[in-house]
Amino acid sequence: MAATVRTVLSRVLPQSGALAAHLTAGASSRLPAVTSTLLHRCRSTGAPDEVVTLEQFRPETSSVPSTMDIGTRRIFTEDHDIFRASVRRFWAEEVAPNHTQYEKDGQVSREVWLKAGEQGLLGVNTPEELGGIGADVLYSAVVWEEQMYSNCSGPGYAMHSDIVMPYIQKYGTPEQHERLLPAMVAGSKIGALAMTEPGAGSDLQGIRTNAKKDGDDWILNGSKVFITNGWMADVIIVVAITNPQAKSAAHGISLFLVEEGMPGFKKGRKLEKIGMKAQDTAELFFDDVRLPPSALLGQENKGFVYLMQELPQERLIIADMAIASSEFMFEETRNYVKERKAFGKTVSRLQTIQHKLAEIKTDIVVGRAFLDQCLELHNQGRLDSNTASMAKFWASDLQNRVATQCLQMHGGWGYMWEYPIAKAFVDSRVQPIYGGSNEIMKELIARSIVN
Repeated sequence: MAATVRTVLSRVLPQSGALAAHLTAGASSRLPAVTSTLLHRCRSTGAPDEVVTLEQFRPETSSVPSTMDIGTRRIFTEDHDIFRASVRRFWAEEVAPNHTQYEKDGQVSREVWLKAGEQGLLGVNTPEELGGIGADVLYSAVVWEEQMYSNCSGPGYAMHSDIVMPYIQKYGTPEQHERLLPAMVAGSKIGALAMTEPGAGSDLQGIRTNAKKDGDDWILNGSKVFITNGWMADVIIVVAITNPQAKSAAHGISLFLVEEGMPGFKKGRKLEKIGMKAQDTAELFFDDVRLPPSALLGQENKGFVYLMQELPQERLIIADMAIASSEFMFEETRNYVKERKAFGKTVSRLQTIQHKLAEIKTDIVVGRAFLDQCLELHNQGRLDSNTASMAKFWASDLQNRVATQCLQMHGGWGYMWEYPIAKAFVDSRVQPIYGGSNEIMKELIARSIVN
């Protein structure tokens, strides 16, 4: 796996043993000073010089100059840092300069998907034998976090790579693997997951989209809404009722692979949202869509089980991106108040502002410690549903508190769209809603407490 990751990294960075040589210049990519110091040779009394590596000492976000510094957090390694430097450069050079246009278009370009594929940023956690990169989930987390550090919410890479692709990987047939996964890794096929309906959001058992048998085929009817990547998607996992007589809806749900161009499948309008304006979100309609037996993903009537098995990762993604967004907003605000003047001095000299920054950073550091624990558990295959629900509701609530407080410290300028904090503010609002509303997260957690 490490060799494969290095092969991917070599597309954008030369091979070398020293991390510092790979990092792009500038404060946004620097190693934290404390780590840089420890990378130099140090002496111990009566002992020869030794090299203290990043693996031996990695500072946490509470003790580094910037919460977004590369070379921090003990869950990561030097290889993750090299990968992070390349991912950071990708967002800065390939996405950020075009994001304003993407916001106007209501979608990103096909080109930026293909470039992500070329850079090895899609299907990072998909096994090599299935056409993926074969890296651990922490590499995927690097992509999630760097997207939030760039403040570019348009590309739905996480939905594609870390929500849709795992379903196909785990429950798909060899034919489905071969036909879909390599193209999805390349970015030539874009994936989406269609669960939500006009009358069914967090309650998956309330869905009405259905598929009925017709010989060996299935006939799919229904509609979906709020579908991330829905407008650009080439392959969509659709959740549908296949046994309305089941003892409960959960026992009669199946998953289907619906592909662009199938007769009866239509995409509605791109939905106009208050935030995430560059991320295409669409309505989908299915009118007597004839699906061959090969379109069934996994076993018939096992869809609800599959959804429950995969939802913890989706909620972890939301949580990690929420903390990363909070880190971005904090750093953006810290820089702003150190430059903005009021009452004859910079705003950062006001005790009220200093105390507020201290509170926000402490909250973020506490949240990051919990999220890193969750990432580590998930990387070991030990993250349970309750813990993922805790992470999702707590981190997304924190993100919205941080967004409100940081915008407030920007004053009137924080309400202007050209300021990054304004975009981060509106983008944050959906986080407590999708992936299961935070109210549902609390219900799930409470069941484990009182039952």
